[in-house]
Amino acid sequence: MQENQNLPDQQGSDRNTLAEGSMTRRNLFSLLAAAGLASKTDAATQAAPLRADIVPLRLSAAQWRERLSPQAYAVLREEATERPGSSPLNAEKRKGLFACAGCELPLFKSEHKYESGTGWPSFHTPIDGALGLKTDFKLVLPRTEYHCARCEGHQGHVFNDGPQPTGKRYCNNGVALKFVPEVA
Repeated sequence: MQENQNLPDQQGSDRNTLAEGSMTRRNLFSLLAAAGLASKTDAATQAAPLRADIVPLRLSAAQWRERLSPQAYAVLREEATERPGSSPLNAEKRKGLFACAGCELPLFKSEHKYESGTGWPSFHTPIDGALGLKTDFKLVLPRTEYHCARCEGHQGHVFNDGPQPTGKRYCNNGVALKFVPEVA
């Protein structure tokens, strides 16, 4: 996952941002990388088909801000990254589902969660059709970002260093998830 992108702290301070439309060195490198590498990464970003039963949820920025905490808004809507080790979901061991914090679509089953040692909740298998993928060039080199299929909220990045049966590590921001315990 990428480094902390100045998430709002507990006191509610704002993220550090540049004036809209300004060009930063990171944006320039991302643009150059995208131009040269986009065609090489298309196969990596092809997601499993989205489920027909998922009705898209589209809200305005103001509606999302009302619905989400400042930290969840920064991650889900602005693709920020929470600090590693900051999520109580790292220690969650109960049976249940991990759902999108923005729209409550189930994304992962608890039996697919494992300890990756990264400081973020990690999973080896998503629920079929619950995630969309795209190529992310924010750190210059391409990575595969994944998001909720219903609300398109950013969840994290997927890497090819996970355990079997998939060999994948879905490295998720905990603030982007909501744990729903299994009812006995």
